[in-house]
Amino acid sequence: MNNNRAIVHMDLDTFFVSCERLLDSKLNNKPVLIGGTSDRGVVAACSYEARTFGIHSAMPMRLAKQLCPEAIVLRGNSGIYSKFSNQVTDVIKESVPLYEKTSVDEFYIDLTGMDKFFGCHQLASEIRKKIINETGLPISFGLSANKTVSKIATGEAKPNNEIRVLKGSEKPFLSPLSVRKIPMVGEVTYRSLCDLGIKQIKTIQEMPIEMMAKVFGKNGQMIWKKANGIDNSPVVQYTERKSISTERTFNKDTTDIKKLEGIITAMAENLIYQLRRGNKLTSCVTFKIRYSDFQTYTMQRKIPFSSSDHNILPVVMELYKKLYQRRLLVRLVGVRYSHLVEGGQQIDLFQDCDKIMNLYQAMDKMRERYGDRAVIKASGMGAKSISRWNPFNGGPPPLLANRRQ
Repeated sequence: MNNNRAIVHMDLDTFFVSCERLLDSKLNNKPVLIGGTSDRGVVAACSYEARTFGIHSAMPMRLAKQLCPEAIVLRGNSGIYSKFSNQVTDVIKESVPLYEKTSVDEFYIDLTGMDKFFGCHQLASEIRKKIINETGLPISFGLSANKTVSKIATGEAKPNNEIRVLKGSEKPFLSPLSVRKIPMVGEVTYRSLCDLGIKQIKTIQEMPIEMMAKVFGKNGQMIWKKANGIDNSPVVQYTERKSISTERTFNKDTTDIKKLEGIITAMAENLIYQLRRGNKLTSCVTFKIRYSDFQTYTMQRKIPFSSSDHNILPVVMELYKKLYQRRLLVRLVGVRYSHLVEGGQQIDLFQDCDKIMNLYQAMDKMRERYGDRAVIKASGMGAKSISRWNPFNGGPPPLLANRRQ
């Protein structure tokens, strides 16, 4: 492990709002909310002007409107946000040898060793300026020896600024900040820490790691390390072609449309669940079909980043219907989702009302507890069980390994 690492964390400021403002300058300096526009909708993103009213993401839209009646509410367009995200990715890709895209608006860049040529801070500043000049989007960054400190520094740099934390000054930098700033400290952990009188990172730094472990288990050890600026996790090279897929070869070639559509629905639905389970979004859907004469056809379609059944399933079925030639016996069908990024449901919030969001959460909890097929669409009930498999651990699903090409 290189002891002189230089890790940059870059985060686009109020990304969805910034994209909308590039398209309509009348939104500048005004409170803007993006999300489901009905009363049952959820806030996906809000401008800094809206935040001064106490509004935050994932808040019910009805409450947000009550807090700020003059706010401008937009449904949002994930296709536009995906396009801007890719523009920023292209700038970073051209500028550095190693970067990790952790969501549509967040990146880690490893500049270790680059100081021999340019000076890491200067290079990071130049990349930031290039992104602002080429896309028009505001972006902030933190630079330090590791991911945790850089991410926290970015939060302190916002809006539209940069902070460098020199090696050896991590603890004093973190010390006065709220424990809520530590990555992985969510609302529940934060409340537990507050109940113990722990509100500043300084307090955790002064505690022995054993005490944190005793109260919070393994999580407590991780929180203590992050509070002390210790994080050896590497920047993982981002690859756009990352994908998950599954195939089904029939024991007997078939033309049974009901059977075909049931199996395709079950496969597609299961993979969408795996996306949500892995906190991933897909922006490319591919369908594959092989006939009894071994002629194989595939078709793909780009979509706005999503991990929602109602956005992805219709695309899978549409591709199937375009490729399926009636009267021909089918030997194999397959579904693949590619161009994956981290992001969970965030980018779907401006399409979905809280009713749909709650439904997905409830379905996924039942699947976690009772198995992948505990909740399925009626049309997919005829399909045989699909294995319980986490595609993000690598390797093909156990029941499908011998069915690949």
